[in-house]
Amino acid sequence: MKIRRALATAVAAAVTAPVMLLSVTPAFADTKPVAQTENKSSKPTIKELEAAAAEAQKAYDQAVLAKADALLVLKETLDALDTTHPLAVAAAAAEQAAKDAATAKTTADQAVTAAKAALEALTEEATEKEKADAEAAVAAAEATAATAATAKTAADTKAAEADEARDDARVAAARAYGVFGKAVDDALAAKIAADAALAQAKKEAEEEEEGEDCEPEQGLTAEVTGLPTKLVAGTTTAFSIRVTNGSDRQMDEIVAYTGVHATDKSGLNDTGKFFRLQWSSESSPKWKNVEHDYIDAVGALKPGARTDLKMRLTLDKATPAGNGVAFIAADFYNEDGSCGGTPGADMYEFDVKAAGSKPGKAEDAKPKPKPSTTTGSGGNGSGHQPQGSTSGTPASNGSLAATGSSSATTSIALAGGAAVLLGAAAVFVVRRRKTGSDA
Repeated sequence: MKIRRALATAVAAAVTAPVMLLSVTPAFADTKPVAQTENKSSKPTIKELEAAAAEAQKAYDQAVLAKADALLVLKETLDALDTTHPLAVAAAAAEQAAKDAATAKTTADQAVTAAKAALEALTEEATEKEKADAEAAVAAAEATAATAATAKTAADTKAAEADEARDDARVAAARAYGVFGKAVDDALAAKIAADAALAQAKKEAEEEEEGEDCEPEQGLTAEVTGLPTKLVAGTTTAFSIRVTNGSDRQMDEIVAYTGVHATDKSGLNDTGKFFRLQWSSESSPKWKNVEHDYIDAVGALKPGARTDLKMRLTLDKATPAGNGVAFIAADFYNEDGSCGGTPGADMYEFDVKAAGSKPGKAEDAKPKPKPSTTTGSGGNGSGHQPQGSTSGTPASNGSLAATGSSSATTSIALAGGAAVLLGAAAVFVVRRRKTGSDA
């Protein structure tokens, strides 16, 4: 039995982008229910994908230029806020006024001290007028000092307010520039998605062969247990995958799909090279590396039967902190030519901690719920795809085992230095043919 690896390529391309748009063009997203698409192809043409890729490239180039212009504006604004900007002028004036007020207060305080010293220096022979004049001098000096103190407090307040206003302007300028940076990230993500979809379509057009479509099989499931939501670089984590044939049909050959992908905190850099995924089973206890995200030696399953795969995921000590996802699915192939698979891939999210980190208590990762493919009620009540999920919207029957066209869109967006997934979404448009495909 021969198998194409289209899903692995699509998912790997998708998870390396920080924000993958669900649709570069309307042709990329088929929101019709499976029942409406089984006998109708919604696959975009290569010409349409080329046009989408060209538009995505143009949008990205424009975003890069806009960001460069915005950087110049930011530098000019920051320079002006240190020199000629009205806020800079106001801050300088307020600072000078505060210095002048401080000097005046110091002079007034010294006058009080001198007046008091003169009063104390009077002898018993001093006349009443001399005493009265000295006391009046002290009172006048103290009044002047009080006024100077009040003026200094007011000047200090104005200086602080002027500095704060200038600092606020600096922050506002930086935030304005950040908008252009995000626009570049979004445009790059869209470009990556468009280029990947075009490349995949061209590849599959070259490999297109005649054959009957495989079928989605709801009874075939692949469930993960023991995969924690936090992994630490330099450690090995053991978990398992249980593949169950809950249908009433014999499945002669089962293939498990186990795609593990990760990025650093920026969301831009693929860190998969630091991961090593291995498997073993009761019939094949020796640990083996997972090749091309597939395990081809699961074996056959009778109706109602199940089998467990032992998995271990090792992270190199050099693995950067970031975020990861594991995509789990299964396909089956029968000697009579029938084939099929799970209707979609379950996605499990996890955080990657730097070597030596204390992850604390970590729960087992749970598969993200698959969204409704309609625009009516269901799922989250809106019919829209929730963040952090995968969905199958097949061009033909939707089986992961079908061959033909494939594209995947996923998002791993990060919130600053906190390893929190703001959103992850994947759209699989997969159609594999069961005859004449690659091994």
